[in-house]
Amino acid sequence: MRVDVFSAKPHDHAFLAGAGQGAGLDWRFHEARLTADTARLAEGAGAVCAFVNDDLGGDVLAQLAGLGVRLIALRSAGFNHVDLGAAQGHGLAVARVPAYSPHAVAEHTLALILTLNRKTHRAWNRVREGNFALDGLMGFDLDGKTAGIVGTGLIGTVLARILRGFGCNVLAFDPNPSADCEALGVQYVDLPALWARADIITLQCPLTPATHHLVDDAAIAAMKRGVMLINTSRGAVVDTRAVIRGLKSGQIGALGLDVYEEEGDLFFEDLSDSYIPDDVFARLLTFPNVLVTGHQGFFTREALAAIAATTVENITSFARDGVPRHPVPLPG
Repeated sequence: MRVDVFSAKPHDHAFLAGAGQGAGLDWRFHEARLTADTARLAEGAGAVCAFVNDDLGGDVLAQLAGLGVRLIALRSAGFNHVDLGAAQGHGLAVARVPAYSPHAVAEHTLALILTLNRKTHRAWNRVREGNFALDGLMGFDLDGKTAGIVGTGLIGTVLARILRGFGCNVLAFDPNPSADCEALGVQYVDLPALWARADIITLQCPLTPATHHLVDDAAIAAMKRGVMLINTSRGAVVDTRAVIRGLKSGQIGALGLDVYEEEGDLFFEDLSDSYIPDDVFARLLTFPNVLVTGHQGFFTREALAAIAATTVENITSFARDGVPRHPVPLPG
């Protein structure tokens, strides 16, 4: 089967080709994002392998189906960017990678927490300039602080274990509490209680209609003044403009983001010789207590190997049986 990979980076070439050795797959790698203008590149492909910022709306899916594509193989866990109704209508199967390395995202979340707290990014710049002053670099002990985790799936559970290891009291909110978290001493509470009690809040929940802009002006107002807020889940879980207002007022004391609700035109691209076209994002970067990484939480060797292996499994299962190993349920 021919598989066209969009938004392909060098690591996609290496890991997908390695995982697919001997599977009889004909890989075609396209650096371009999948859009209505680039979908035609998939003519002759049986499957398209897409990433988080590829356009999988109704118009694009209609084009792909017309070109003979039968499978959309996502190399991600989230599928909120896929028009599932259109996929169903055009007879397209959709597959995903339900889990790869929860440790990768959980550990990156901790990296954001530690960096923002101890300001190591600012200290690194100072030392390179010969400035060894400590003014403005004071942090706090994580031991004894209260961390609130919104979403205790695989990633949230690993993060809870890490934070408990640092001596944090851990609160959590999830409609489906985890027995593993409860065994760690995690206390499940409702969202208002989590907002009010947590010194550090991390978002590990999927993007759904219920979680869209979950962190808005009202939620921020209910949080402890000076709270540290971390989002390594999906960008639109946070209302960015509300967060900027919270930063300006001092209600939010530190913000760490690995995702952004309008990241499609920014992340995974090198804009260093250009400019940032998003004024809201540019405003975020003016705050000294904001740390942004470009959706790299998943980016470890172990996670990439797992993503590639599951993607190949999805494609070969579909080619053999007509059903991917990890299908996304379609409506109807």
